[in-house]
Amino acid sequence: MSQQDPAQSLRQEIVSVLRGYERDYTRGSIFRAIVLLAIPMVLEMLMQSIFELVDAYFVGKLGAEALNAVGAGASLIILVLAIAFGMTMGVTAMVARRIGEKDPEGAGRVAFQAIAVAVGISVPIAILGILFAPQMLRAIATPEAVVEIGSGYCAILFGSNLAILLLFVINAIFRGAGDPMLALKALALANLFNIILDPLLIFGWGPVPAMGLKGAAWATVIGRSIGVVYQISLLLRQQSRVRIRVPKLDFQIMARFVVISTPAVIQMFISTACYLALFVLINTFGEYTAAAYTVSVRIIVFALLPAWGLGNAAATLVGQNLGAGEPGRAERSEWITCFINSGFLGLVAIGLNLFAQPLMEIFTQETEVVAIGRDCIRIISYTYVLFAFGMVTTQAFNGSGDTWTPTWIAFVCYWCIQLPLGWALAYPAGYDAQGIFAAVAIAQAILAVVGSVVFRMGRWKLRAV
Repeated sequence: MSQQDPAQSLRQEIVSVLRGYERDYTRGSIFRAIVLLAIPMVLEMLMQSIFELVDAYFVGKLGAEALNAVGAGASLIILVLAIAFGMTMGVTAMVARRIGEKDPEGAGRVAFQAIAVAVGISVPIAILGILFAPQMLRAIATPEAVVEIGSGYCAILFGSNLAILLLFVINAIFRGAGDPMLALKALALANLFNIILDPLLIFGWGPVPAMGLKGAAWATVIGRSIGVVYQISLLLRQQSRVRIRVPKLDFQIMARFVVISTPAVIQMFISTACYLALFVLINTFGEYTAAAYTVSVRIIVFALLPAWGLGNAAATLVGQNLGAGEPGRAERSEWITCFINSGFLGLVAIGLNLFAQPLMEIFTQETEVVAIGRDCIRIISYTYVLFAFGMVTTQAFNGSGDTWTPTWIAFVCYWCIQLPLGWALAYPAGYDAQGIFAAVAIAQAILAVVGSVVFRMGRWKLRAV
């Protein structure tokens, strides 16, 4: 009997994963485990970014002021995303550990508590966002003309923040269980409706009135909400790997989830609040610079999302292998993923440098906006080969349940280095916005080095979840 070709065997396994079949990632080839987890996770992250790119594409047709309003709104809603991302780190770690321990019922109990926490958090956020959208926009130095057209956009996004939180949290449940294909399907469905509704609601058609920026917000809200409904249906089905069997509050599990997620939320607040502070600095250089930064950041995020997908794969592998009593395999998984990610981001950096201008021109034809955005994309990409290690290492810490260590690293790199360095290069040194872009690149490299050194120490292996 002839032995099966390894490449053919891997292709068959990839097809089985994409079809949603279960697999044990605590045994067998680590490289295969990374590939099988990363492919749907990378596709999921790409789907997530499509929301932002689709909005930027259609809103860009309304002009630079509209783009600036979307950028300002995104800079505020990113604080909600910080909570969502932080919660995903906590739930991924806990669900992955339960799955590694062969306890799917325990994973289901964790899932329900995480959803309950998300619902509770969403209410005060919605109230504050609806009541104080204009004031929040003014607080980040947004021009008054942009505040007028952007307040409604912001209020809608904040008012519907539950859809954002649940979409992220439930997808993290699927990833922690080793079912990333379910997360991909949910985002694909949400994106499909967003792509259909965006031009319809922004520009109007037939009986549907043109709603402008508010239309972009409603398209995103409706798309995400449909994705959430689909996610919940998956969690309730009989054959689900993580199934919510008894929807009952368990305050002990809930408290554990909050304890693990809180530093992860702080971690994301540190990075996103720093981004918000950088946007305030960017706003001081005028409308064109702010619009350029809005578009270029979306392009950069889109290019980086596959790398974040690899980081998510590392988080799942670390969590499941620790749960299975395999800390050595967990560590090897992280380092192998780091080197794969570094090679990938090296190629991304080359591509971004070559095609920065035509990529900007997809979203806007204003010459000054294109030139500034091109410089932003190129400068920030210079340290991607190193930053690849930081992205994976951060997620590996979080996957182990050690969420405090990457929080402190993020604080030092973003608030003690990136922000003051950006200000110094932009103003005293006279490099303007390019100085801010350079500070981001430098902070990325430092984060990677510090994170890798601390991860090598191995204290994360002792973390109980």
